[in-house]
Amino acid sequence: MKLAAIDIGSNAVRCQISTVLNQNGRVFFKKVEYVRYAIRFGEDVFNTGYISDLKIEKFVKLLKAFQLLLDVHDVDHHMICATSAMRSAYNAPEIIAKVKEEVGMEIQVIDGETEADLINKVIYNFLDERNYLHIDVGGGSTEFNIYVNREKVASQSFEQGSIRHMHGRDSEVLWNSMRTWIEANAKKHHISRAIGTGGNINKIFEIAGKSPGKAIFRKQIEEVATYVASLSMEQRITDLLLNPDRADVIVPASEIYLSAMKWAKVESMIVPTVGLKDGMLHSLYERYHPERFVITRIS
Repeated sequence: MKLAAIDIGSNAVRCQISTVLNQNGRVFFKKVEYVRYAIRFGEDVFNTGYISDLKIEKFVKLLKAFQLLLDVHDVDHHMICATSAMRSAYNAPEIIAKVKEEVGMEIQVIDGETEADLINKVIYNFLDERNYLHIDVGGGSTEFNIYVNREKVASQSFEQGSIRHMHGRDSEVLWNSMRTWIEANAKKHHISRAIGTGGNINKIFEIAGKSPGKAIFRKQIEEVATYVASLSMEQRITDLLLNPDRADVIVPASEIYLSAMKWAKVESMIVPTVGLKDGMLHSLYERYHPERFVITRIS
């Protein structure tokens, strides 16, 4: 079986196609195709409330390309989810209808709680007996989840993300709300470690030279963020080989991760390099295979 997940974020659109393999009753996903395009819906929406005609035109072309990609790979089932920017765009219904008419694809705009639930499907595999604060920073929203004994006991989504923060589309009230929620829940549930997801923390983890499976410490995240902030945009692209759409948001995103860790009073974080698209693949598999199963890993 081949499954595909298309994640329409505030910064980029991602399409991942994976083959589902079953080894003696144990299921895992092997990535066979991955495409990422920096659409930057958030820049439009968080400043004007609308997605521009130019970006709509490019978006429709992109989904037509993804449709062809799904066809040539003989994908059995797919899921398309849109998050914060599409939730906030006044012209989102028009765009969704246009895609349905011209491409034949249905876009599901999900709320922050659903987004967190989908990510939870893959986060579970990386937890141990410690109590965790999960921090997922996107372009337009940030999701916080509390895990105790590998079970989610609290969650909250805030309309705060790397693009919103970069453009100053946040407020002191919002920051205080996030701080109050984290401090209260971290104390109540005795949080001892963070788990981070999102493209920016993945890149910070990589720049820090950390090995897969190893934790990164708050001081190391601060050091990477300070180093990246000291570089010009050109240096970030040429020296660190960051994509242009990563080079400008990585520092604002790091401020959200670091603030959350500071409020929770945790010093270390694990970074499993999974995200919404991986949770979507799990959800698809569950939908078509509701019988008992064990997913062991994502390759």
